Amino acid sequence: MTQTPARTPPPSPHASSAPLPAPVPVPVERLAFALPPSHDRPEDERAHRKERLAGALRIFARLGYEDGVSGHVTARDPVYRDCFWTNPFGMPFALVTADDLLLVNERGQVVEGGHHVNQAAFTVHAQVHLARPDVVAVAHTHTVHGRALAALGELVEPLTQEACAFYEDHALVDAYTGVAVDALEGRRVADALGPHKGLVLRNHGLLTVGTSVDAAAWWFITMERCARVQLTARAAGKPTPIQHRDAVATRDQLGTDLVAWISYQPLWRRWGAPEGPH
Repeated sequence: MTQTPARTPPPSPHASSAPLPAPVPVPVERLAFALPPSHDRPEDERAHRKERLAGALRIFARLGYEDGVSGHVTARDPVYRDCFWTNPFGMPFALVTADDLLLVNERGQVVEGGHHVNQAAFTVHAQVHLARPDVVAVAHTHTVHGRALAALGELVEPLTQEACAFYEDHALVDAYTGVAVDALEGRRVADALGPHKGLVLRNHGLLTVGTSVDAAAWWFITMERCARVQLTARAAGKPTPIQHRDAVATRDQLGTDLVAWISYQPLWRRWGAPEGPH
């Protein structure tokens, strides 16, 4: 029986050629990276804030943050700085557009728009805005885990990287005095907030602020998630907090409003932008 000789595989087309050059990195300046926009005209800034405010409400609806008629997100008007845009009383978050928003003065009077405003909620927001000229937006809704943490009268603990953003940068209103109906109660909340980005209102819920609508919304989302993690970890065992030095360093890295703005953009593109999901 004659054996067939083994066939030699054909040579690779690159076997005798010179090594391929390494890929050339794309210059950093050619890589896309979104940053907060700037506007030359106050009218353009107003339109931008209104668009982002309506989008934040729609995102909150997607996340299940709506509870009846409770909850507001407000944004300072760039022209009338003692007036603030907010959602109409009783309108579902998911349906709010920029055209639906109300412009309300510091006394809770609607100066532009055709709907009522939730006076009790706006009382708090107006006083926070007046006490903090640096704040563009304030967010407060009645979320499940935020209220659970508030019922315990506790702050967010540095249990995770994300929670460190609030380390020594949020406060507790350690009393419950009913629904806020006057400026005095609103000022008490504003005083408790001080220079911080967030607040736990005992037996009530969470409140966050930011130098943009995006930042305030992201801090609220993150604070609610941190409350959920904290409650879950405690139910499962004894949580181990991040040490002070590391918590401070992490806060300095992740706790700025610019980082919050950047972190919020995937949610904005998915659910907030007026043209719908991408």
